[in-house]
Amino acid sequence: MPIELPDLPFAPAALEPHLSADTLQAHLACHRACVEELQQRLAGSGLDGLELEDLVRRGRGRIAGLAAEAWNHGFFWACLSPRGGGDPSGRLADLVSRQYGDAARFREEFNRVALGLSGPGWAWLVQRPDGSLGIVATRGASTPLTGTDTPLLACDLWEHAYWLDRQDEKTAYLDAFWKVVDWPAAATRLRPL
Repeated sequence: MPIELPDLPFAPAALEPHLSADTLQAHLACHRACVEELQQRLAGSGLDGLELEDLVRRGRGRIAGLAAEAWNHGFFWACLSPRGGGDPSGRLADLVSRQYGDAARFREEFNRVALGLSGPGWAWLVQRPDGSLGIVATRGASTPLTGTDTPLLACDLWEHAYWLDRQDEKTAYLDAFWKVVDWPAAATRLRPL
């Protein structure tokens, strides 16, 4: 199955004023570049029939990095919504409360981890194999998809995610991110207990 650039699940301007259409276009350009280079490198590699998640897990070197970055970006789009924001509800809210006390403290901890990452990467809300939640930061194209954690939510911390709208103000970018988070989508990724 060929690796293709997925459609953005909303119009590029749909997340304004929180994330601008220009910023989304910069994201899309990075995503497109990853997918196109991955397509080129897969030709004749013997891996060209694998799904993207399998490439992330089984690929090596540049192919693995490109596959992970393409997957991370696609996952990131699915974490955002023009009707997003607020706090999680249902089972996800219960797990957040159990692990972090409440949604506000969860966001504080997530922001602390995200701001602690030096250089490009990602911040993630994950579900551990025991069902508990965790917050992790990964450098570059790394992703929790290659480990035992289940990714629930991702925040892109590469410069293209925030520079056009916020320059070096990652805290302002994170504030904007929380206003477009798609909590119902994150909740659908929870593993059953």
